Amino acid sequence: MITGSCLCGDLRWKAHAAPKWMGLCYCADCRKASGSGFVPFMGFDASALTITGRWTVHRMRHADGREAVRNSCVVCGGLVFGGPLGETDSHTIYAGSLDDPSLFVPRIAIFTRDAPDWAPIPAGLKMFETMPG
Repeated sequence: MITGSCLCGDLRWKAHAAPKWMGLCYCADCRKASGSGFVPFMGFDASALTITGRWTVHRMRHADGREAVRNSCVVCGGLVFGGPLGETDSHTIYAGSLDDPSLFVPRIAIFTRDAPDWAPIPAGLKMFETMPG
């Protein structure tokens, strides 16, 4: 079992299976949402996750029509997971929320075209200039 939470612990998650993917996203939306150069993320089947606590949903429409859904703790504001709960078959969990950060081993980097010079992409990752197909 893999577990994590927001900064204050009010919003918690448990995964009953290994992540399907782990990576770093350098898109402008993720950079601005996180206040960082990239977002470390893990993808899980929705059926493998249990999410408890209180959260607020932030929806952003992209220029191409896609919608980004990010979920943050209502108490501390910590960004914890992506996707509308109960509406999709998978969710993104933000790796910064892991209780044991050593479990995060990124394999891909996405939106590398948007990576700022000061946020280098680690060697050995499979790179995608945009969202992989």
